Amino acid sequence: MTAVDPITLEILRNLFASVAEEMGVTLGRTAYSPNIKERRDYSSACFLAEGHGAGPQMIAQAAHIPVHLGAMPASVRAALEACAACAPGDLVVLNDPYLGGTHLPDITMVSPVFVPGTAADGPAFFVASRAHHADVGGMSPGSMPLAVEIYQEGLIVPPVKLVEGGRVNQPVLDIILRNVRTPRERRGDLAAQMAAHRVGERRLLEIVARYGLDETLRYARELLAYAERLTRAAIAAIPDGTYTFVDELDDEGVSGRQPELGGDASPGPRIRVAVTVEGEGMTVDFAGSSPAVRGPLNAVRAITESATWYAVRCVAAARGEVAPMNSGAFAPVRVLVPRGSLLDALPPHDSYPTWRDWTK
Repeated sequence: MTAVDPITLEILRNLFASVAEEMGVTLGRTAYSPNIKERRDYSSACFLAEGHGAGPQMIAQAAHIPVHLGAMPASVRAALEACAACAPGDLVVLNDPYLGGTHLPDITMVSPVFVPGTAADGPAFFVASRAHHADVGGMSPGSMPLAVEIYQEGLIVPPVKLVEGGRVNQPVLDIILRNVRTPRERRGDLAAQMAAHRVGERRLLEIVARYGLDETLRYARELLAYAERLTRAAIAAIPDGTYTFVDELDDEGVSGRQPELGGDASPGPRIRVAVTVEGEGMTVDFAGSSPAVRGPLNAVRAITESATWYAVRCVAAARGEVAPMNSGAFAPVRVLVPRGSLLDALPPHDSYPTWRDWTK
């Protein structure tokens, strides 16, 4: 095999990053709502379709919303599992937090990128976007009602094709728009995400046209390995050992401090973490964190993993190892989260042990 040229590797690194960045610029400029257009609560990324048995691997994500960086790949996998027969012009939409989402207002889109004139049966890449929509229905306007179960927060969209063969699936779009308070704004923001995907597909095909498919795919895989090496080097610079920390939330998000627990003197839900560094690897264990709470403060596993990986990325950057933002940077970090906890809640989290149980 031809040796990897470091100059070409750096060029491809920036080209892939520019694809994600331009998708984000398109989304921000064409969106209707201030939430996306001005607050810039969105993310975009591109993925390598063939991931050596691990599913699609993220090869670049724009520097938009950090908490999306590790959660987006889970949504891409869920979209492909639910809509396995991808064809040119297809686009899948979803917002289910238990399938890699964050919270319901964050609507994710995933679409395949096929390279014309190649012998490959499937797509070579995928592009994905996630945008925080100002309203997705639910018991009250806005993004975070005082809900005690997910059904009160808005419309849950499982992975479904919003566009099939280049044509909008109008019944699916109608269901979404009929369940929100601002259908015109939602239609515009959804259209902005679709436009971002068309830009991402076009730019990836331009890279393939310039370098050829085989070379583009080879350097995409090399970037994954490069990011992993840089992250491992940053972890290796940390002294081996276990580092622990405990923090508390103010309350469970609905009724404030619990009188039966002593009023303001009682602790809030706890987050415990033990970070074990061993050589070039790291294990982040959240054992001992509180069970899921009654209010809308729980996280799903994808969010907990994403926040963890972002923290590791910040540590690596502080040590001078600025790895490409791709799935390779996640590989050296193992995340352990108790099922049913505040950090890996199960749907709809309204039948867990009471707050009193975990204080005993």
